[in-house]
Amino acid sequence: MEMESKFVNVGKIKTHYWEAGVGDQVVVLAHGGGLDNARLSWELLMPILAEKMRVIAPDMPGYGQSDKPDVVYDLAFYGNFFPQFIDALEIKQTALVGISMGGAISLGFTLDHPDRVNKLVLVDSYGLQRKTPFHKLSYLFVNIPGVRALTYWSIKSRPMIRYSLKMILKRPGSVTDELVEKVYQQLLIPGVTRAFSDFQNAELTWDGLKTVYMDRLGEIKAKTLVIHGGKDTLVPLEASREAHGLIQDSEMKIMEGCGHWPQRDNPEEFNSLVREFLFSES
Repeated sequence: MEMESKFVNVGKIKTHYWEAGVGDQVVVLAHGGGLDNARLSWELLMPILAEKMRVIAPDMPGYGQSDKPDVVYDLAFYGNFFPQFIDALEIKQTALVGISMGGAISLGFTLDHPDRVNKLVLVDSYGLQRKTPFHKLSYLFVNIPGVRALTYWSIKSRPMIRYSLKMILKRPGSVTDELVEKVYQQLLIPGVTRAFSDFQNAELTWDGLKTVYMDRLGEIKAKTLVIHGGKDTLVPLEASREAHGLIQDSEMKIMEGCGHWPQRDNPEEFNSLVREFLFSES
């Protein structure tokens, strides 16, 4: 089913989103940080879910075709924006699928608005781990003046994008010329690197990560599927396992051989897992 490109005003923020499918059941897909956007994360999943659901995938502010306002792009900002976006589309209740940063946004919404979420899918989700791998080095990398700007400048070439993608995609053949080109085009959008730069500034402290939802996961009543790439080097597998143990009505699937972007590493398996979970009546 074809994806439609649409815009909606969320306050003063012109927000781009993709939509497919129709029906009373709604699912909102939240992409990750870095050089991600809605289409990069979800274009392979949306037609599958659109068989039975209305599927919505926004470009978060600062990403893709959405506005890039002069704000601080921290999790508090996205936590305020996301329910306003859902309200702008007049969605009363929805399922949520979130990867990485989008997982944290989805978790925050679920905890703050429990009656509005009927199912939740967390994919290599941020908001669970207490520290990043090599945390002190990550903190210094983020906070040394000019280092991140130099990093983003250095990857503005297709060979460097290919190299970077191999850090998050682990299965042979996952990094294609087509995908490299799509990420390259995203990187050319003016101001697109600022959002994740702000996010890193806000979330990384010397002693750990600012946002950790572990102590509140027992509050979640929505049926939850936790998916994790077995070779993810950015979010520890142990964090998702712990979350699965704390969320009352949850199941967990480890996608063997996949990295931090399992929906691109093994789309057939990923789409099947999410489809079966969301289409199930239970």
